[in-house]
Amino acid sequence: MAKSVKKETTGKTKKKAAVKKSASKKSTAKKTSAAQSKKAKEVKTAAQKVEAKVEAPKVETKADTAVQTSLAVTLLNNIGAWSKLSALVAGAVLTAALPPFYYTWALFLAFSVLMFLLCRAGSGKNAAAVGYWFGFGYFAFGFYWIGNALLVDVAETGWLYPIVLLLNGAFFGLFAIIPALITRAGRNALSKMLLFAAGWCLIVEWLRGFILTGFPWNPVSSILGFSPAMLQVLGLFGTYGVSLLLVFAASIPAFWLLKPTRKRAWVVMLPLCMWLGAWQYGLFVLDKRPQIPDGHSLVIRLVQPSIPQSLKWDKDILEQNLQEYIDLSNAQDSHYIDFTVWGETASPFDLMYDYPHNRKVMNAVPRYGRLITGFLRREDNGRRVIPHNSLAVMNTKGEVEAWYDKSHLVPFGEYMPFRKYLPDWVRPLANVVAEFGRGEQYKIIKTGEYPAFAPLICYEVIFSDEVVKKGAEKPTWAVVLTNDGWYGVSSGPYQHLVAAQMRAAEEGISIVRSANSGISAVISAYGEIRAKIPLGTKAAIDALIKPEEAHQTLFGTYGNKIPLALSGVFLLLGLLCSLASKRKK
Repeated sequence: MAKSVKKETTGKTKKKAAVKKSASKKSTAKKTSAAQSKKAKEVKTAAQKVEAKVEAPKVETKADTAVQTSLAVTLLNNIGAWSKLSALVAGAVLTAALPPFYYTWALFLAFSVLMFLLCRAGSGKNAAAVGYWFGFGYFAFGFYWIGNALLVDVAETGWLYPIVLLLNGAFFGLFAIIPALITRAGRNALSKMLLFAAGWCLIVEWLRGFILTGFPWNPVSSILGFSPAMLQVLGLFGTYGVSLLLVFAASIPAFWLLKPTRKRAWVVMLPLCMWLGAWQYGLFVLDKRPQIPDGHSLVIRLVQPSIPQSLKWDKDILEQNLQEYIDLSNAQDSHYIDFTVWGETASPFDLMYDYPHNRKVMNAVPRYGRLITGFLRREDNGRRVIPHNSLAVMNTKGEVEAWYDKSHLVPFGEYMPFRKYLPDWVRPLANVVAEFGRGEQYKIIKTGEYPAFAPLICYEVIFSDEVVKKGAEKPTWAVVLTNDGWYGVSSGPYQHLVAAQMRAAEEGISIVRSANSGISAVISAYGEIRAKIPLGTKAAIDALIKPEEAHQTLFGTYGNKIPLALSGVFLLLGLLCSLASKRKK
């Protein structure tokens, strides 16, 4: 019986163990199944996330409809991080848009980058630095050719070239600080663009025409010199007004750079519309102008001996240089010539009192016309002899019927600013600079039966609104005598020529330009070049000018009141736009 109970107990124990083992297997199976199920869910979730990431760019949201690539974002971030260097490079790039290159894309690239940097400046100090380095790059590279004057005598002054290059950028770059600071008053991109364009017009261009007698060379509007049609807008807004509009138009792409989305991509079309509008207006003006018969023209003989600057003032060959002018003037019959025109200081002798040289030059006067020449006039005021950079009109008798003394002198070239305040150690260097006398501004010369003309010498032609006196009798043509031989084969002579074209289009008068080494040209009252002698070419050419082509332009009537008023409008719009943005917030 005991054995029977023991067997029964053992059987129950085994049965319980079997049940427990079976339950354990089921539990393990459930755990395994749950783990596998969880893993499957994780895999599925991960797959969904990957799929979502791949498909994300195809989904547009209200927050961002971005079309930017990682490369573009990286580039913009780098530009912002290296703001001063980026501004310097942008300023240097802008010079590629100037004559004689005319790479228009450089205008839009430079100002778009500048405006992008100003909008992200964060403080007035950073904005000022960005503006300064942009101006530094623009003026250092844009005025590089000024240093070429030091290369005429490389041994003596060549070492100063890099110093002059840096000084140009360092000084003129200061003008760009104020427009950059003005943008701090703007609360959005549009207001900053409006304010900056107005500041650029007022400070960098207009005010630069006054400091130390002024040097408004290379206004932004000179990039239009490649097309007579584009120059016609100067007759409406003037040089500085057109510069304002160009700076504003070129800054607009920055609106997209700040947030490159599809919704903002349309703004790129605005500068294009403005550009095409100016071009169409110019074509309309040129098409509607009156046709003047050739019989109502003056015949001009331009003489360009292209004497190297290193030889022009060599005392041993001054007579030979003067004879070069005479020989070129008489190389062809001159009985039909109204005016033979020589360049600036073509005669180093005073033709009013130096009788032997007066008789010599008289041989170059056209048989029935006049000779217009540059010469050095000496005025004795009882205390000292004052030299003048002058223009003379000589008749067939050798009489100087009229003359003009240059009124707008070149600082550090024709006079030394603050000479009496300079320290003693600088005076020996300052004494190298002559102290020329100043003449009467806005002088008009009338000789014989010929129409009156406005005389200008050298860089006087770069001053907008200073060719013709408003409200006075308007001449129908102007004569510009210059010598760009100092600057060799560089951008300088080309930019100087474009300045003459711009004055013609602004005022609506023809311009005759005679340069010692080029570029000599006859320019119509619409800024077109009718005839020219290339840079560095020795030649004499005959060409027609049509004084009756002269016409009254809007700018010719009101002058720089137009760009100044336009700047005021842009400043007001910028402030109103900023105020509206503040109220929305």
